[in-house]
Amino acid sequence: MGDSRAARASALISVSLPEDKMPDAVQQHDVFHYNQVAWDRQARADCEWSRPVDAAAIAEARQGSVLAKLTPGPLPAGWLDDALGLDILCLASGGGQQGPQLAAAGARTTVLDASAEQLARDREVAEREGLALRLEHGDMRDLSRFADASFDCVFHPISNLYVPDVAPVWRECFRVLHPGGRLLASFYNPAVFVADRDPALVEQGLIRPRFAIPYADPAHLSEAELAAKRTRGEALVFGHSLADLIGGQMAAGFLIAGFHEDWQPRPRFLIDRYLPTFIATRALKPA
Repeated sequence: MGDSRAARASALISVSLPEDKMPDAVQQHDVFHYNQVAWDRQARADCEWSRPVDAAAIAEARQGSVLAKLTPGPLPAGWLDDALGLDILCLASGGGQQGPQLAAAGARTTVLDASAEQLARDREVAEREGLALRLEHGDMRDLSRFADASFDCVFHPISNLYVPDVAPVWRECFRVLHPGGRLLASFYNPAVFVADRDPALVEQGLIRPRFAIPYADPAHLSEAELAAKRTRGEALVFGHSLADLIGGQMAAGFLIAGFHEDWQPRPRFLIDRYLPTFIATRALKPA
């Protein structure tokens, strides 16, 4: 914590970024590259998950406060009260928010994200505030660049809806954690993905089930609906079952030690008004 700003900034790792090209068609096996480009576009459009934290937030984190969020509200007590000296992997968590705040709170922080633009937001905060961040451009399902037992904590806010299968994510998280390490993860309640999104139904205040869980944009949407998503530059999403989201962590070897639900502060879907659609878990790798 006593390093100079210049010394800490010198620890930044540069990331070489590929050309931004939107594919003409979406193939299921190429979801990663499609979503990579979509998130680059969203970051450039200043979406809420791509707005770097301000200097006041970093100053507060430097006092030891863990301000990073898994859901809209604060972390539950006891989940990560002190980050000082921990090796933390912010998984699929770029955007200039969680990673810089954890680094300011004293963690040795690595951020891995598929989006070069999201990582650029982390770099922006790190350079502005003299923070040491390791930035890695890659796929959350493949952490082979990290050795076994590399981290004390994996911080994984809502992002696994962008991969078709979450099992590889949980397996890799388990592998890279120290025995006794923790995985803090969040995801949407699968109920979010069930309803028909016809604007006419929304205007009438009606929730009509249309999709079964597990949900997948490429499998469940019509060609016209997929084309509209491409036109809007939106990422493809996948609504996983609770058996995969929570049971999958247990299947990978984790022990579930905490469960948290949170409300959507700005409801996007009607279902958001009736139940807390954010879910977070605290899972431990047995010592």
